Amino acid sequence: MEVLVKITQFLLSLSILVILHEFGHFLFARLFNTRVEKFYLFFNPWFTLFKFKRGETEYGIGWLPLGGYVKIAGMIDESMDREQMKRPPQPWEFRSKPAWKRLLIMLGGVLVNFILAIVIYASVLYVWGEEYLPTSEVKYGILVDKTGEEMGLRNGDIIYSLDQLPVENFYHIIPEIILNHRNTIQVKRNGMMINVVIPDTVYPKLIKGKVKIEPRLPFHPFLVNNFMKISPGRDSGLKKGDEIAGIDGKQFEYYDEFKDYLTSRKGETVRLSVVRNKDTLNFPVKLTENGMIGVVRDMSGLFTFKKVNYTFGQAIPAGIKKGFKTLNDYLKQLKLIFSPQMKAYESLGGFITIGSIFPGVWDWNAFWNLTAFLSIILAIMNLIPIPGLDGGHVMFLLYEVVSGRKPGEKFLEYAQIVGMIIILALLLFANGNDILRLLKK
Repeated sequence: MEVLVKITQFLLSLSILVILHEFGHFLFARLFNTRVEKFYLFFNPWFTLFKFKRGETEYGIGWLPLGGYVKIAGMIDESMDREQMKRPPQPWEFRSKPAWKRLLIMLGGVLVNFILAIVIYASVLYVWGEEYLPTSEVKYGILVDKTGEEMGLRNGDIIYSLDQLPVENFYHIIPEIILNHRNTIQVKRNGMMINVVIPDTVYPKLIKGKVKIEPRLPFHPFLVNNFMKISPGRDSGLKKGDEIAGIDGKQFEYYDEFKDYLTSRKGETVRLSVVRNKDTLNFPVKLTENGMIGVVRDMSGLFTFKKVNYTFGQAIPAGIKKGFKTLNDYLKQLKLIFSPQMKAYESLGGFITIGSIFPGVWDWNAFWNLTAFLSIILAIMNLIPIPGLDGGHVMFLLYEVVSGRKPGEKFLEYAQIVGMIIILALLLFANGNDILRLLKK
């Protein structure tokens, strides 16, 4: 069910983005009296799922969910309609329009995607506001894995700043290190301030997501909020609202110490001390083979999250600011791909990676935030100067505007073929990475 929810959200988000992107091209084409022959959601090689014609344009839905397209009369595009290009140019065709009009037609999709992202961000901020965990509220320090230790961090470190610059949102720490290549982390350890220098060898692992830096949780109070499907704790008599006080007579200061002890006794029977209505009870519990008791902890009250609400007037500039920041951050990510030392190209993903970022339960707040983010990605990727993408057409049009000479139609035709090969290779590489990651799991 979780996979189905992810797929549904991904397809809905993709459909919204593709339709509005292509509408941007359609809008400017019609504004300049350029004929649009087809407007399709998804591609339709060999057959079409649904279509109808209104006026001069055929609207339809294809079966191959790799994007969408508008077929503009008199334009060399992925349709490779050579017969049309052999005929004399007509006033309603793309090739008959001035270069600046053709440029706006090609930029229409990207422009709509970026405006859409800003509108979504502003709407989300107005409806839901913004909630995050301030770094200053991570008062029990952090919990790190092996990669975190390679960075020089230790369990219990309290992070204050990166390169002496404070980070307001705790979950922005890792992106800040990666995107702005922060070299040092200022932490408080055992009551002393320490300057941790990040080794260069760690950055590729950070980019691949092979690091865990989480807020360290206290052990007390450990209140049982719910039970997992397989729950030895529930089977042994635990109830919602019980407070786990200890295990086998041992007391713990931090939750990770409790988990480590359970792991060391996996598959064995332990004795849980539980407080219920001020009475202390003991329950023998046989742990699972993974060292689990199968309870869900009540996390409320452990940390103080900051909530920022926006009026309609405040949400608009905040949405614009968030849109430009997301754009800037994604450009920095693209820059990392071309750095061999960072090995960011190994983290490129295709449709499986994109689909997996959606939550397993339907959450409109998360859905719209992710749709806005993907809208910016779609805008940037379409501007890459590869023939076959909007950026390829823009590149040739800018050449025409600057030089005053229009590239030959044969050249544009061959360039389109080369571009389609490059795009196909990139798709195979990205989706191949997805498959390899699945096989390694």
